[in-house]
Amino acid sequence: MKKLLLIGCLLSNFPLLADTPKSPDATPSLDIPQLQSFATQHKGKFHGETINYTATVSNMHLTNDKGEVIGDAVTTAYVADSSKNRPVTFVFNGGPGSASIWLHMGLFGPKIVQVPSDAKDAGNAPFKLIDNPLSPLDKTDLVFIDPIGTGFSQLAGKGKAEDVWGMAEDAKSVSQIVKNWVAQNNRWNSAKYIAGESYGTTRAAAMQPYLDDSSNPIRMNGLILISQALDYQGSTPTNDNLISFVTYLPTEAATAWYHHKIDQSTISLPTLIAQAKSFAVDTYLPALFKGSALPKAEFDAVAEKLAYFTGLPLPLIKKANLRVPANRHVKLLLADEGLTVGRLDSRYQNDELDDLEVKPRYDAASVAISAAYNAALNHYFASDLAVKWSRQYVVSSREVTKNWVYDRRLGKEPMYVNSAHALSEEMRKNPSMKILLASGYFDYSTPFFDGEYTFGRYGIDLSRVTRTYYQAGHMMYLHQPDFEQLAQDIHQFYQQP
Repeated sequence: MKKLLLIGCLLSNFPLLADTPKSPDATPSLDIPQLQSFATQHKGKFHGETINYTATVSNMHLTNDKGEVIGDAVTTAYVADSSKNRPVTFVFNGGPGSASIWLHMGLFGPKIVQVPSDAKDAGNAPFKLIDNPLSPLDKTDLVFIDPIGTGFSQLAGKGKAEDVWGMAEDAKSVSQIVKNWVAQNNRWNSAKYIAGESYGTTRAAAMQPYLDDSSNPIRMNGLILISQALDYQGSTPTNDNLISFVTYLPTEAATAWYHHKIDQSTISLPTLIAQAKSFAVDTYLPALFKGSALPKAEFDAVAEKLAYFTGLPLPLIKKANLRVPANRHVKLLLADEGLTVGRLDSRYQNDELDDLEVKPRYDAASVAISAAYNAALNHYFASDLAVKWSRQYVVSSREVTKNWVYDRRLGKEPMYVNSAHALSEEMRKNPSMKILLASGYFDYSTPFFDGEYTFGRYGIDLSRVTRTYYQAGHMMYLHQPDFEQLAQDIHQFYQQP
């Protein structure tokens, strides 16, 4: 967990002449950008229905409790011309520190960038920008949100890192964006949804107390949680975190199967996953819990099954004392071939310079597609949406990551990041809210079994949760068959009563 370091300034022993004392709480103000809006008219066919819509890229000022401007937030909205009270969906990615580029240009937007479906590198420019007939624009208006520090959004006025770059502060500021947009566009009586990916799902849950508050309550009709991360215990692979070995094992088995470390002719992927989940819960976790008290015969039996499910050599499993963290598994699985597999999507492979390093130096999936998404989005903004801003579009912010503090109020030992409690509470307050939970089998960032573990232990009404699974990774829409399936699943979700 990151911590802020307060660095004291050393003062000179000699006073400066004509030095005017400053108030101890005086803070230099940042520029406050003027309000701008870039609106263009478009027409597209989505799920067979022709929609005329307006695309608007605009900024809004965010304020603190004193009414002082602290941020300049930019949204990209697609609003159909046909109806005032269509549903509206607020879309963002995660990070923390990630812009909404991935869901915008990969799944929801009216135009998307085309990258290889078979987990190959996307190459170099020019990249292909194509129409997206599976965008849900026929069912809902879309508002893509870039939190402060990402995309075109930035700190402004009296804004400081601690105002927005923390779990609660981020949830509060993004909730303010949602409420401002609803008020400015008079969409109070529209059905409202949030679609988030990765940390965006953490944020979506954490926002609920700020949205559905007593002073100005707004309820969500539904949440679309793509690659959920509501409880980090199941997605933090460390030796001391026994739960992570359980939640990651089905992902490791699926990856071993995909890369032919498990004979595909002898077992189907669904059957393998079912067996891996059963073994993880019924046999592996009790063995880990027993630790050094585990009898040798039981140790050997568990090691043999673990070698099968992970695709790793039996001697390695035994030397690791039955514990190979997932962030090492991606390095070890194809070590005999001198390759690593991707963390965000383990279908991807990479040949690294140093095969002896414990962990990959970078993610094979991320580097394969990032340049394509960035080039396509910037070209699209400048050409199709006529955006003329001098500021850079920040895809992934190091500044946000560097300054992020999950909980500034902690006065005790750190704990796993968790927004599942907030979601569970909101589902009790809002008994009509529904959830779509979409997970990829090849995701080492937010393992799919962790979603089942999380949603099974916080008193969440599972009758209001639709679970869907895909044979791809964190961004399952990179795989064309799963892009089509996920788009259809989302489309059906909007039609649920």
